[in-house]
Amino acid sequence: MFILKNLYIPSKIQDKIFEIRYDSDDSVSKIISYFPLSELEHQTLLSILKQSNFSGFHSIFTDIVTDDEWNKTKDQIKNRFQNELFDIDSKL
Repeated sequence: MFILKNLYIPSKIQDKIFEIRYDSDDSVSKIISYFPLSELEHQTLLSILKQSNFSGFHSIFTDIVTDDEWNKTKDQIKNRFQNELFDIDSKL
């Protein structure tokens, strides 16, 4: 489990999240995942956030991947993405 400002997000979902952004009142403004989350994952997060009108779901990549595909490639994807970000930052 991942603790999100006193909220518990199942590790299976947290693993797919790249970043969570907050508003000044500590409410969640944006959830950025590596790939689009499933409808069930959206519903789970909405339930945890207790913000039924939350629409701040975003993803870095647009491809839909299965849980099996994600589990097989997540480390490689995360490392590659972090390396590319680091490379961009070092060139600035």
